[in-house]
Amino acid sequence: LFYLGGIVLLTLLSFFIFRNFRNQQKSNRIIQLEKQKSDDLLLNILPAEVANELKESGSAMARQFNEVTVLFTDFVDFTLISEKLSPHELVSELHLNFKAFDEIIERYCLEKIKTIGDAYMAVSGLPLPNPDHARMAAHAALEIQAFVRHRKKGMSHPFEIRIGLHSGPVVAGIVGVKKFDYDIWGDTVNTAARMESS
Repeated sequence: LFYLGGIVLLTLLSFFIFRNFRNQQKSNRIIQLEKQKSDDLLLNILPAEVANELKESGSAMARQFNEVTVLFTDFVDFTLISEKLSPHELVSELHLNFKAFDEIIERYCLEKIKTIGDAYMAVSGLPLPNPDHARMAAHAALEIQAFVRHRKKGMSHPFEIRIGLHSGPVVAGIVGVKKFDYDIWGDTVNTAARMESS
């Protein structure tokens, strides 16, 4: 009877240990999945090098880049066109265009910085220096222009685009706390924006 009780106790103990082990494995998988989601989200907001620095040290240093090319786009008469489209049509058309721009700049190794309304800004030559930054940005700009030109065929309210490029130095860094943003500053950015508006 003593042996039988010991066997039952040992079986119950084994069962609980096994169940605890399985629950721990399940928890580890959930934690790993959530970590992957947060890493993917971080990479969607920041360049990989900056995201890694932020994860490792809890902060990312602002940096000066002496040789980059800033690309700035804007749609012509966007406000007038937006009044003629439904909210769904407007957002769908912007999404379609910006999605194409994202694919183009990725192909030419540019870094998307941000969109502001109908404006789109990217930069070539950071966070990893690229001696071919100006040529890559120019090719990306020409492809963006060709996409918009092709897209407007058959549309009742087509988008027209202006693109400005300028090469020179910029400062890049993270600003904000709750909704932080990777951004660039300097006269190169201002000149690219002025080139676009001209």
